[in-house]
Amino acid sequence: MGINLGQVFPNFDCKTTEGDLNFHEYIKDSWAVLFSHPADYTPVCSTELGAAALQHCEFQKRGVKMLEVSVDSVESHKGWVKDIQVLYSMSEKRFPFPLASVSRQLLSDLGMLDPDEVDSTGLPLTARCVFVIGPDKKLKLSILYPATTGRNFHEILRVIDSLQLTANSKVATPANWKKGEKCRVIPSLSDEEAVKLFPKGFEVTEVPSKKSYIRLTPDPSI
Repeated sequence: MGINLGQVFPNFDCKTTEGDLNFHEYIKDSWAVLFSHPADYTPVCSTELGAAALQHCEFQKRGVKMLEVSVDSVESHKGWVKDIQVLYSMSEKRFPFPLASVSRQLLSDLGMLDPDEVDSTGLPLTARCVFVIGPDKKLKLSILYPATTGRNFHEILRVIDSLQLTANSKVATPANWKKGEKCRVIPSLSDEEAVKLFPKGFEVTEVPSKKSYIRLTPDPSI
């Protein structure tokens, strides 16, 4: 079934490594990233969980709550994270974010199963999904990776920077943009409106078509 951008992300109850959790109550009015993994005690998933844990402070700086989900049991999660902590030399006893055990039906409803990869019983594995949810509980971003490809958590942080910036400023971010780099003034904004909104000004890139659609302005958040 899946969920589209702009829709309110479905609420659900689950058991986690930190106790029972209601998703909407957990995120409250914060930004959130919900991501899934195919299975505990697997080689690629272990690298992803380690990378996510090491970047947890960066998500915190952006006011983003994290939740990892799969069909594995909470007890399985608790055992697996001990391996992750040793593999990535984590000194903290508590893992930085909860891992949830959810039903296969919920994952199916959200379009989070990979039909091309199956477990030993023939059931589809959980895909490597990333959902970014805004403070209004609406879906702002979804990325779907196959079970065979690990994610880049630096890229997830980059897109969160873009989402948070463009939620409050009338700009768009170009390919490979990073926080602090120049942005593009959105096309619906007139030059007169742009002058008022961007005190640092903007520059127009000349192109053969003579159209002034490429207008660059410094990152408004800096």
